[in-house]
This record gives sequence, structure tokens and C-alpha cells, in this order.
Amino acid sequence: MGTLRPMTQEQLIVAYETLLQRSCRMLDWARQEDWNALVNEESQYVIEVERLSQVDGTLLLDASQQERRAQLLERVLENDLEIRQRLMARRDALSELIGSSQRKRDLNRAYRPPAGASPLPEGHS
Repeated sequence: MGTLRPMTQEQLIVAYETLLQRSCRMLDWARQEDWNALVNEESQYVIEVERLSQVDGTLLLDASQQERRAQLLERVLENDLEIRQRLMARRDALSELIGSSQRKRDLNRAYRPPAGASPLPEGHS
């Protein structure tokens, strides 16, 4: 990731606000079921979370800054929970589609006449 630039307490709070904005965009993408946009947004989100985790412990925040950070993190976690629930529902829907497709394929194989077999004569269907 490279070298981290020093950050002030105010910049740290702004970084958490930016993280919340990204989290809100991710939630919007999940609600719209735009999975590609969600994944693209999430890749930057992960980078920001990693950066914040490395910087956060190095700065002392006053009580109001600690409260603000806690509020921002609470909202990020709420968004994360809904995003995860929507992703699990999507996973379940895809699993159901895959299972249905496999059952259709298996039925077609089971009831398809063998290769080279002659079709049934008229009236014997």
C-alpha cells in the first residue's frame, strides 16, 4: 500500500465521513442489485478501511471527536449489515437458479432418446 501520510485528528474524522459516504453508495448499489458497481465500490472501501485501521490508533481524539467517530462507525456497520443481508439473498437466489438449471439438464439427459436411437413410431408416444 505504500507509505501512509500523517493525518490530523480532523482529517481522520473526514476520512471516516468519506468512508460512510462510500458505504452509503455501496448500499445504494446493493438495493439496486447492481452487483458490478457494488464490487467496484467495495474494492476502494477495503483500501480505505485498511488505511484507517493503520492510522486510527496513532491519533488521540478528544471526546467530541471520539463521539463523532463512533456515530460514523455505527452507521457504516448498519449499512454493512444490510449489504451483507442483500448479498446473502442474492447468493441464495443464484444457488436456486443453478440448482434448477442442473435439474433441467439432468431431466433432459434422463428422458432424451439415446444417440442414434430411432424415434418412436406414430401413435406410440
